[in-house]
This record gives sequence, structure tokens and C-alpha cells, in this order.
Amino acid sequence: MTPMTSPTDEDYMREALKEAQKALEKDEIPVGAVIVWGGKIIARAHNLTERLNDVTAHAEMQAFTAAADHIGSKYLQECTLFVTLEPCVMCAGAAFWTQIGKVVYGAEDEKRGYSLVSSGLMHPATEVRGGVLREECRSIMKKFFLGKR
Repeated sequence: MTPMTSPTDEDYMREALKEAQKALEKDEIPVGAVIVWGGKIIARAHNLTERLNDVTAHAEMQAFTAAADHIGSKYLQECTLFVTLEPCVMCAGAAFWTQIGKVVYGAEDEKRGYSLVSSGLMHPATEVRGGVLREECRSIMKKFFLGKR
């Protein structure tokens, strides 16, 4: 991101990809997330399910907690979540309860993505945009799973 121009969704997704890379280096499923408020990143997170031995320690869940702590509110209506993989049902439900203003994701999750169950899982006021840097986000997932085979 250059200081002369306003950051784009792609710029913020690149920051989420940096978090996904951290997860990959820890042998976690490489999903990364950032939350933006007022044009600034206020939360950075990646999957920690293995390290914390906690099935709920998805990148989005970690980011929601950090963002809520940062702004002092459980509601994130003025925030945007950038996440490298389409949220699962659990994370979509948490996004609903935070009332987050916008969710931007990279790759679709064809096995566990929330849209497979219902596109109505997000809060009605939440704007959703998918496919941002889709190929880069898919690539890091493929790299992880190829290494497991």
C-alpha cells in the first residue's frame, strides 16, 4: 500500500495473505484475516487451531476478538473483514453477531463455505464480496494440502 493512494480491497487481501503465510509456516491451514476500521488495519489473525488445540480458533474468530477489543465494542458495523477463504458456517454466524459492515473473501470454500448452506447466514446489513485475489488465495491452500499428501 502506498501512502499516496487509498488502499484497495486487493491491498488489504494481500495483508490477509501475509497472515495466511504465517499460518502455513506454523503448519496450520493457511487462512489469514485482517479487519479494517476507518481505513486502518486494527486486527490481524491467522488460523491457530493446531497450536491452541481449539477447533474454533479460525482466523476470522481471532480477528473478531482482536477488533472488538481494539474498538471496545462487540459490534463491528463500521469494519470490514478481509479473509483469504470464504467463511465457514461458524465464522459466518460469528460475523452475523458482530454485525460487521462488510466481508471480503478470496477463494471460495467448496466443501465448508457458508454459502453452501445458506447465503442468509450473514447479517442482512453486511455487504459481501468474494473472489478478491482468488488465485493467490487458492494457491496457498493448494500448497498446504499438496504438502500433506
